[in-house]
Amino acid sequence: MKRIVILFSGNGTNLENIARKLHRKSLLISKAITNNPSAKGIERAKRLGIEVEVIDHRNFACREEFDEALVASIKQVEPDLVVLAGFMRILTPVFTDAITNAINIHPSILPLFKGAKAIERSYASDMRVAGVTVHWVSNELDGGQIIDQACFHREDESLEEFEARIHALEYELYPKVIEGLLQGKYPQKA
Repeated sequence: MKRIVILFSGNGTNLENIARKLHRKSLLISKAITNNPSAKGIERAKRLGIEVEVIDHRNFACREEFDEALVASIKQVEPDLVVLAGFMRILTPVFTDAITNAINIHPSILPLFKGAKAIERSYASDMRVAGVTVHWVSNELDGGQIIDQACFHREDESLEEFEARIHALEYELYPKVIEGLLQGKYPQKA
């Protein structure tokens, strides 16, 4: 069975969605790693029987030292895929050069609205469509090769309704892409 590691920083809703749909069915989540010792996702993962490791980024002098510890932890389990699911850290080449099988989901139609507050910036835009993107992690923030995207036509809706639609798309697309990558249904990283 293929194995993944999930990286997260917050509530862990994408982690829980992936686990409920795929864990012990078509893949094994070897462990989840968070940089935030008070992340709500820790309890979600534990409830689902997933090992959680906390590597608090505040315990390191710089991003590179944190990334070294993160890489070492990931390499202990040699996963087939590393899945960023709300991992709110900008990764350095220490990570991106060592972990070449990492993917991320971003709450916009990339290359638009890279970086933080993508949902709010997309909502405030004049665009008539919005969506999410799954991409390979690279040295450029939200700039890796696009694997898949999903979108919807916008309506007259509140930011909260808009955000809920974005998350619904994430919950649908991300497990599909993860499973598809592990089964060879998507092209591998160029």
